[in-house]
Amino acid sequence: MKQTGEKNNNPKSAIIYDGTCPICKGTVAWIGENEIEDSFEMIPCQSETVTTRFPGVKQSACMNAMHLVLPDGTVLAGESALPEIVKRLKRFHAASMLFKLPAARVLSRIAYRWFAARRYRIAALLAHLPGRSKRTG
Repeated sequence: MKQTGEKNNNPKSAIIYDGTCPICKGTVAWIGENEIEDSFEMIPCQSETVTTRFPGVKQSACMNAMHLVLPDGTVLAGESALPEIVKRLKRFHAASMLFKLPAARVLSRIAYRWFAARRYRIAALLAHLPGRSKRTG
């Protein structure tokens, strides 16, 4: 899903994610550790910042998929955001070319949506694996 919203006055791209999901929080932390030169601002979709700065991003939508708001105001959701995020990661940016392969768009859509719909169950299963800490986040 691509839409153009209000221009982001911040030169960084904003990642809007489910702040209550342990997997989402872990993924955002990993992105933060691997981003190129402070590329992203991470904002939980439950934050009032989202409703004031990005009124086009509804909480119900960002609870279904992460959103990436580019500095020009373009909003990418779910699997559409992945290539842009990967492009901005140290050591991984070359992998963004994989999204240009035939069928990559279809496969990433299927995989992303399947995982996103089950992320809380997957997080619960992972928390119960031997050797894993019981804490989340």
